[in-house]
Amino acid sequence: MTAKLALEDGTVFTGTSVGAEGEVDGEVCFNTSMTGYQEILTDPSYRGQIVTMTYPQIGNYGVNAEDVESAKPHLAGFIVREHSRTQSNFRCERSLSEYLEEHGIVAIESIDTRALVRRLRSQGSMRGVLSTVDMDDASLVAKAKASPGLVGRDLVQEVAATEAKQWSEPLSTWTKLESDTREANADSPHVVAMDFGMKWNIPRHLVDMGCRVTVVPGGYNAAQILELDPDGVFLSNGPGDPEPIEYAIGTIRDLLGQKPVFGICLGHQLLSLACGAKTFKMKFGHRGANQPVHDLLTEKVEITSQNHGFAVDESTLPDALEVTHRSLNDGTVEGVRHRELPAFSVQYHPEASSGPHDSHYLFERFYESMGK
Repeated sequence: MTAKLALEDGTVFTGTSVGAEGEVDGEVCFNTSMTGYQEILTDPSYRGQIVTMTYPQIGNYGVNAEDVESAKPHLAGFIVREHSRTQSNFRCERSLSEYLEEHGIVAIESIDTRALVRRLRSQGSMRGVLSTVDMDDASLVAKAKASPGLVGRDLVQEVAATEAKQWSEPLSTWTKLESDTREANADSPHVVAMDFGMKWNIPRHLVDMGCRVTVVPGGYNAAQILELDPDGVFLSNGPGDPEPIEYAIGTIRDLLGQKPVFGICLGHQLLSLACGAKTFKMKFGHRGANQPVHDLLTEKVEITSQNHGFAVDESTLPDALEVTHRSLNDGTVEGVRHRELPAFSVQYHPEASSGPHDSHYLFERFYESMGK
């Protein structure tokens, strides 16, 4: 079946459908990871986005039920150069195309993804429409221009948890060669994780360290969180523009100084906003598993997994926040810590599955900040 991708600048790509029939709109972005497409599909941070994979062949190891980062895919659409018709992995349970169809994800292959990515890099991420039902170029471009984009929208409400729950699942045995999981008990630190669209590998890490973990909706206020008597509060990743999430910013501001706080990705941006900083939309963002970050505290360089289109504006950082990590690609802020209170955050994903694992130490740092 023919499928088309239209961008707001008038560019139209014609290819072949490898997912569900239908039509979707969203911000077209790209990810440079060679593996981990299943984790990308199920990352709630991609809500409202049509994701392009720069690696040319996707789907060659299939899909399984163990590696998901949420209950279902959340991205708007999926773009690949070539979808593999053969799956070669003993853990494979179904093909990528079957998974996409099952979950209603519109996807396209056989377009020039190099040309698409070059356009996005030069002009910035653009609104687009992906369709298998409308083949009229002018109509599709008009729909792309009418797409709402990401700025100013609260997408957290569409993907966050709706009720509190206890989390007990540890990391997969494939994460490390030797098991050194700590068993939680009544005296173990209790972490309340605010879910703004959280990847499941985050609470898995916390459990693996021996923490008792309670996941709560991102709309919880400080009183509701403190009533759970946490030893620490975690701020999760999530989709879209952080500045409209005013309820979470206020909650974090109320929690600072009362409990240790650790934030990742959107959680990093919300912590910075709660301290008085501002954020901005990046030209095309950081998305991939090969992003170099300089740890300014240890002078080490980490290879990190990232997925964000907004960043903290360093020129607006208050005196209370210190920059701890910086991108070696463009110099943007990748981590901050409070100079007086037990609170820190990073823009990237130290819990990343399928990797890299350079930044696992940050979970240990959070554990130690809880004083257990």
